[in-house]
Amino acid sequence: MSSDRQWMYNRMRGGYLNPKFVDGVHVFVQFAISQPEWTDGPRIRCPCSMCKNRKFLEIENVKLHLVQKGFVPDYYEWRFHGETTTRRNYEQGEGHTSAYATESPGPYHTMVMDAGGLDLDFDTMEESPNPIAKKLYEMLQAADQALWPGCEKHSQLSAVARLLNIKSEYHLPERCYDSLLEFMKEALPQRNTLPENFYDTKKMVEGLGLPVEKIDCCERGCMIYWGVDSALKCCKLCGHPRYKSRRRESTTHKGDVPYKRMYYFPLIPRLHRLYASKATAKDMRWHDDHDKEDGVMHHPSDSKAWFHFDQMHPSFSAESRNVRLGLCTDGFQPFGQSGKQYSCWPIIVTPYNLPPGMCMKEPHMFLSVIVPGPNNPKHKIDVFLQPLIAELKHLWEVGVETYDVSQKQNFQMRAALLWTISDFPAYSMLSGWSTAGKLACPHCMEYSDAFSLPNGRKTSWFDNHRKFLPHNHPFRRNKNCFIKNKTISSQSPPTRSGTEILEHIEMLGLRKVTEADADEINSNICKTSGCGWRKRSIFWDLPYWSTNLIRHNLDVMHIEKNVFENVFNTVMNIEGKTKDNIKAREDLAMFCRRKELEKNANGKYPKANYTLDKNGKQAVCEWVKNLKFPDGYVSNMGRCVDLKKYKLFGMKSHDCHVFMQRLIPIAFRNLMPTNVWEPLTELSLSFKDLTCTKLKEEDMRRLELEIPEILCKLERIFPPAFFDSMEHLSVHLPYEARIAGPVQFRWMYPFERFLRHLKKNVGNKARVEGSICNAYLVEEASNFCSHYFESHVHTRQRNVPRNDDGGVAVPIEGNLSIFTYPGRSYGTAKPRPIEGGELRAAQTYILLNCDEVTPYIDIYILKLREQDPRISDADIDQMLDNNFVEWFELYARNPSNNVTNIFVKALAEGPNRTTQSYPMYFVNGYKFHTIGHGTGRATMNSGVCIKGTNYSENASDYYGQLIEILELEYPGYPFKRTVLFKCDWFDPSRHGTRRHQNYNLVEVNQSRRFNRYEPFILAMQACQIKARAVVEMPELSKKTSSMPELAFQDNEINLHQIEVVEDNDLGLLNDPNGGDIGSDVGDDEFESEDEIEHVLESESEDEDDDEDFADL
Repeated sequence: MSSDRQWMYNRMRGGYLNPKFVDGVHVFVQFAISQPEWTDGPRIRCPCSMCKNRKFLEIENVKLHLVQKGFVPDYYEWRFHGETTTRRNYEQGEGHTSAYATESPGPYHTMVMDAGGLDLDFDTMEESPNPIAKKLYEMLQAADQALWPGCEKHSQLSAVARLLNIKSEYHLPERCYDSLLEFMKEALPQRNTLPENFYDTKKMVEGLGLPVEKIDCCERGCMIYWGVDSALKCCKLCGHPRYKSRRRESTTHKGDVPYKRMYYFPLIPRLHRLYASKATAKDMRWHDDHDKEDGVMHHPSDSKAWFHFDQMHPSFSAESRNVRLGLCTDGFQPFGQSGKQYSCWPIIVTPYNLPPGMCMKEPHMFLSVIVPGPNNPKHKIDVFLQPLIAELKHLWEVGVETYDVSQKQNFQMRAALLWTISDFPAYSMLSGWSTAGKLACPHCMEYSDAFSLPNGRKTSWFDNHRKFLPHNHPFRRNKNCFIKNKTISSQSPPTRSGTEILEHIEMLGLRKVTEADADEINSNICKTSGCGWRKRSIFWDLPYWSTNLIRHNLDVMHIEKNVFENVFNTVMNIEGKTKDNIKAREDLAMFCRRKELEKNANGKYPKANYTLDKNGKQAVCEWVKNLKFPDGYVSNMGRCVDLKKYKLFGMKSHDCHVFMQRLIPIAFRNLMPTNVWEPLTELSLSFKDLTCTKLKEEDMRRLELEIPEILCKLERIFPPAFFDSMEHLSVHLPYEARIAGPVQFRWMYPFERFLRHLKKNVGNKARVEGSICNAYLVEEASNFCSHYFESHVHTRQRNVPRNDDGGVAVPIEGNLSIFTYPGRSYGTAKPRPIEGGELRAAQTYILLNCDEVTPYIDIYILKLREQDPRISDADIDQMLDNNFVEWFELYARNPSNNVTNIFVKALAEGPNRTTQSYPMYFVNGYKFHTIGHGTGRATMNSGVCIKGTNYSENASDYYGQLIEILELEYPGYPFKRTVLFKCDWFDPSRHGTRRHQNYNLVEVNQSRRFNRYEPFILAMQACQIKARAVVEMPELSKKTSSMPELAFQDNEINLHQIEVVEDNDLGLLNDPNGGDIGSDVGDDEFESEDEIEHVLESESEDEDDDEDFADL
C-alpha cells in the first residue's frame, strides 16, 4: 500500500471536500493524460467506484465522478492508467509478490484480459477471488513466469498456448500429447515450468475456455431434464426412467448415470468473445459499413430479406453491432458406412455480420447443440432446441451487456435468427412441413399438382411447371407434349407471408412436440385436414420469426446434386438408377402422347434418343477418365469411372456440382440430338448463374422466368418418372436468391466441411458426443489463443494461401509496375540465351504493355500521324511492332528528351541476353505451369486465354497453351526483373474459333495456329485470363486430352439466352438406329469435326469476372 496516496480514500473532511483530495485528483488526471497508449484519444478510464475503470470518459466527467463517488476501492497503483504495478498473490498466507510491467503488456497479458472482460480486476481484495477470477489470475501469473529460469522467448502460458494449438490443428491424441510433453520436459533445462500432461494443460488455460452444459434426456427423445423439469426422475410424457438402474451396490458412489445426455454450448459467451478480440470485433460491423450497390448482392446484408427485417424492427437495426445469425443442422455417421449405425446431429449457429472472407468459415461456426444418438431425432429435434431458443428469445427481448474492444465501449447486444439451412429431409424436421408425398414443396403447399405414378409408385412433378409461365406462353395450350389433352390456365402459387402461415398453423391447432399428446393431436389434424404441416415448429416461439421473408432455405447443394444424378443416370442408362425403365414407359403411355416410345411389334420398348448406347457411354467414360483440371479445383474424377459397367461411382457433391455446371454442355454435345442437348445445357447454365458470388436482382427475375420454361422443355423429352421433387424445387431457387442473396451463404458446403471436421474428433467411439465436445472446447480455446501469437507463427487462420505469390516487394521510388508486381517462381531455374526474333518479340510486348511507357507510345503515334495523316490503325499497329523498340531506345538516350527515370532508361536499353526458365509460377492467386511440367500429372495448369488488346478494331480472344516461363533481368542496380509467359496460340479468327451464339460455347480448332509470331504475355496479365473450361469433346474414334477449367463459382452472371421454342411438334423421341431398352446396340460412329475443342466460357464485357477459388 502506498502511504503517500492515503488521500485517495479521504475524500471528505468535516462535511466538505478535502483539499488534498482535490489536488490529488488533478495529479491523477495529469498522470493519466501523460500515458497516451492507455487513453482513448481525449478520454481516459474513469476509476470511480461506479465505473470501476470500465468506461472511457471525458476528463471533466472523470473529475466529476471522482468528486461525487470517490475512487474504486484499493486502487493505490494506477494499473489501468499506465503505472508499473505489483500484484499480490491471491492466495492467503503467501507473502511474496510477482512484478510485471503494465506499461507494455505482452500479447498473452492482453489475451487474458480480453478473455476475462471488464470484470477482471487486478487489485488485491481482502477476500479470496471467485473461481473464475482465480483461474484468470493463475494465467496472468503463468504469463509472467519464464518457461525456465533465464528463458526470454517463452513464458509458461505462451508455451502452453502454442502446444495446445498444435494439438488442436493436427488432431493429436492425448497420449501423443502427453508423450510429447514428457520428452520436452526431459530436453528442457531443469526447473522448467512445462505442465506434466494434457490434464494439467487444460487446468492451466481453463479460464480461456467457454462453458458447456450437460443436460439429461429421455432415452426416447420425448423431453430433456432442463429448466422446470430438471429435477424429474422419469419422463413426463412416456414415463421412461431418467437414470440407469444399478445392477449391484458400489462402494464408490459416482452418482446416477442417465440413459442419454445432450451437450449445449451457450451462445452468449461465444458472441461476447467476437467483440472481446481485436481480430473480430471491428469486422462485426462490416455489414453496416461496407459500400452497397443498388440491385447487386454480394452478401446477405445486401439482400431484400435483410432490409425488410431492418424496416420491421428499427430498434434492432439501429445498433449495427447487433448480431444476425443462421442455423444449420445435419446428421452424420461417425463410424462410416460399414460400422455401427449411429446418427449424430450437431446444431451449428453462425453470425452473418462478418465480411465474406470470414463469414461461414470454421472459426466462426459455433457448435450449439449435440443431439445424442444413436437414432435420428426426426421431428423431435425441437425437444433438443429448447435451450437455444430460450437463449435466442433472451437475446432478442433483453440482450446482454457486451464490451466492444474495437470501440472501447459497452453496449447492449441483441441477436436475431434470420433463417435455417439444411438438406430437404432436415427441412421438414426444422420447419414442421412434410417434405414427402404430393405436398412436399414448401412453396407450392396445397397448390401442388404432383401425382402418384401407378406403375412406378412414386410421386411425380411432371407437368407441374407450365403454371409458372407467362399467361400467353404457347406451352400452356399444348395438349400433346405434356399430359395429353390438358391445358393450363392457373397461375403460379401465391407467396405466403410468415404471419399468414402462423395464423394457419394456429387455426389448425397444431402443437409443439414438447407438449403433452402432441404426436396424437398433430397426427389427427394432418389426417383430417389433408395439409402438409406435421407440427408447430419451436421457431415460431421467436417473436420476430413470422416477420422473416425466408425462414428455411432450400439447399442448392443437394438439389443440384440430385438433379445431376437424375440427368446423368438417365442419359447414361445406368441400370437401377435410370428414370427411363419399363415401369416409366408404362406410366408414359398412360399420361403422354408419345407413340414412338411405346411398345413395338416385338413387345419391347424402343431406345429413346435421350439415352446413350454402349459406344456413347464408353466415349463419355473414357473422356472423364482422362480429364485434367487445375490444381485444387476438383477431385480426380478419373477415379470415379467404372469402364466395365460404363458408369461413375463415389462422386461427392462438389464433383456433381462441377460436372453439372461445367461439363454437361461439353460431354453430350456430339453425342445427343440438338433438341435434347439444348435444354440440358440451359439447365446447366441456369445453375451456374444461380451460384455466382455476385447476384443482380434483375438477373434473378430473369431466371425466375427462364427455369420454368427450361423444365417444360425437359418435360417434353423425359418421362414423368424423371421429375421428382428435386427437379421441381429448382423453380423456387431464383426467388430465394433474389430475396436472401448469394447462395454460398445459404448452402450446405461449409457446414458439411465442418461436420467432417467434427467427425475427425471422435476419438472414443463409445462416447461420440463427449469426444466431440472435449475436442471442440479445446479448439475454441486454441483458436482464441492464435489471435495473440507472434506474427511468425503459422496457424490455421494464418495459413499461407495455396497459391502464394510471395507478397509485395519493397517499394523503390520511380520503379515500374512490371518490376514490382508480386509473383513467385518455383522449381529449378535453367539459364538459356534469348536473342533474335524471340528477344525482339519479348521486348516489344513488354514496352507496349508497361503503363509507364504509354506516354512515349502516344508521342510515337503522334509523330507517325504527323508524317502521314492518313495512316490507318492497322499500319500503326504494324509500326509499333516493327520499329518502336529502336525508336524508344534512341529517344531515351537523347538528353534533350529529359528521360531521367533510371528504370525507364534501363527498360529502353533492353534486357540481358541470358534469361532464366522456370517450370512453374504463382501470380494473382493462380498457379501456372508449362505443358512439359504437367506431363504425367493428374492436374493441368497450362491453359491460357487472354482478351485481345491490339490497336485494330477486330480484337479477338486468344486461346493457347503455356510453353515456357521466362524471367528477364535488366542491367544495373537495383535489380529489375519481369516474368513473361511464352504461349502457343490457336487461330483466333473465325476459321479457328467459333462461338455458340446463345450459350457462349467456343470451339477451337487445334490444328490451326495463330499466323503471327506474338508468343508472349506478361505474367502479371494472368489476372486477365477469363474463367473458361477448355476440354476436348468426347469422341468415339480416339482418346481425348484436356486443358484446365478454373474455379467453380463465377463472380457475376453472364447473360445466356435460352432458345425460344414455338408450340410445334418436338419430333420423334425414339432412336431410329438404337435398340430396345436394355440393349447396347447402336451406332458405331458419330460424325464429328477433327481436333475440335469445346470451351465453356464465362465472360463479362464490361467488368473483370475472375473466378473465386473455393476450398471445397
